Amino acid sequence: MKVLVTGGCGFLGSHVCEFYARKGAEVISYDNMTKHELERTGFATEAARTHNRDFLSGLGVRMVKADIRNREELLDHAAGCDYLVHTAAQPAMTISWEDPELDITTNVLGTFNVLEAARKLKIPAASCATAHVYGNRINETLTEGDTRYLREPAEIDEMHPTLEGTLTPLHASKAAGDVYVRVYIDTYRVEASSFRLTGIYGTRQFGGEDHGWVANFAIRSVLGWPLTIFGKGKQVRDIIYATDVCEAFDAFYRTRRPGIYNIGGGTATALSLLECIDILEELNGARPEVRFGPDRHGDLRYFICNIGRAKRDLGWEPRVMPREGIGRLLDWIRENRNILGER
Repeated sequence: MKVLVTGGCGFLGSHVCEFYARKGAEVISYDNMTKHELERTGFATEAARTHNRDFLSGLGVRMVKADIRNREELLDHAAGCDYLVHTAAQPAMTISWEDPELDITTNVLGTFNVLEAARKLKIPAASCATAHVYGNRINETLTEGDTRYLREPAEIDEMHPTLEGTLTPLHASKAAGDVYVRVYIDTYRVEASSFRLTGIYGTRQFGGEDHGWVANFAIRSVLGWPLTIFGKGKQVRDIIYATDVCEAFDAFYRTRRPGIYNIGGGTATALSLLECIDILEELNGARPEVRFGPDRHGDLRYFICNIGRAKRDLGWEPRVMPREGIGRLLDWIRENRNILGER
């Protein structure tokens, strides 16, 4: 089996590359090695950016430094592959406000190019969307509990309306990629899927305030840095460990059931920001210093997905629960303090 992973040296992409390399597949990491997110984290940017690349090289993964916005280059490297896993993205809402051109070209043109490669080469492709495609009008349906926002029904399925509420460029670009997957399924019969992901976390994630909140909180708690919560801290996500997402990609490859899928943990893995800090205190033996800031434009206060479709069609469900996953993440952080730029 030969797999090309866009964004292969990023957090989720590196886990997909590792997953297939350990299965004995020939794996290509296709990544432009951009530093847009890392430059804003306060971590040791250069060491962090090459960490996943060096790790994957040790597993025999082939490195291609290239951009998904270059269609011909992508087609050249995808030729002869059996599967395309598209994790490359501009994932941060804040960066989307500041650089909407980067956002649209990466998330829309890049996804279009992956789908074109899948169509022309007649191979399956899985693409990463996000819970943000639903918009943030969900905020208007919430009540407030002691430690988290609450909603009835608790879970949201794929039939829920999309792009409702106050929108940002990230909402538009990720929803457009999600729609283009449906277009290529319906019009060209491409074996494709769009995974609406929520709260991914795990080792090798250099999370910051812009994106990757579980890792951001965990890193700062280990290093003794203060962390900032925007809003009350009662925002909820059904977090999902990276290896569980890899299993979902593999389940799609094996079942070939094209479509749109919520991929998350459901109510079993749902945590608020405040509840995550409680777990970090329990596992670290000390409570991190927390600062509060105002709500951010476009933020979604609540998302817990219904994963019934993925269970039924793909035969997939998550395995790693939050305390186990956060424990693994903390162990990795402690082993890699130098990369994170400990002060």
